Amino acid sequence: MGRVPVHPLWRPYELADLDEVAKVRVGAPPPRTIEVVPYDEGWPAMFEAIAGRVREALGDAVLSLEHVGSTSVPGMAAKPVIDIDLIVADSADEAAYVPKLEAAGFTLRIREPDWEEHRLLTVLPHTNLHVFPPGTPEPQRHVMFRDWLRTHPDDHAAYAALKRELGARGFTDGMDYNNHKAALVYDLYERIFAADPAHEHDPQPRPGSDP
Repeated sequence: MGRVPVHPLWRPYELADLDEVAKVRVGAPPPRTIEVVPYDEGWPAMFEAIAGRVREALGDAVLSLEHVGSTSVPGMAAKPVIDIDLIVADSADEAAYVPKLEAAGFTLRIREPDWEEHRLLTVLPHTNLHVFPPGTPEPQRHVMFRDWLRTHPDDHAAYAALKRELGARGFTDGMDYNNHKAALVYDLYERIFAADPAHEHDPQPRPGSDP
């Protein structure tokens, strides 16, 4: 029996363990209620402004900056928070970039050495800056997801509808909110990977989904 082809960026379906998430937070999270709003034409300009602050703070240490998440998808309902993926040479070397970003108004919120050496810094209330080293899968997944939603209206509409419905529930924890999106997000990635001309992918049903 031959090997089942699986996309190199595929991940098995799983929900975030909220207790484990609490352990990687730096300090107490600021209180908030998750809000989902209609698309704002000003979001791309907000990204450019924040990206400019990051580049001014870090200079040549910035290897890549990408606007990701729902605010990067025209027409998409979203939390009014700009998500940015920053690639630096070594995200574990916080001394090389965190103090400079803190001087520019960012606050370190999450440290995840066991998950692609991810760091999260924020500018409240409108920016999440995700920091990764080169070659890690998650930033690549983010770009594929963004580009798919930009070009597939039916999936765009389904994702927006779910986000609006969840946004009305009054979640106070972003990871809990994400867990309630996880099934649809997984199914969208299955379609994205199956359509990728660069890699073979045999769709992998998530637990509890229809066969």
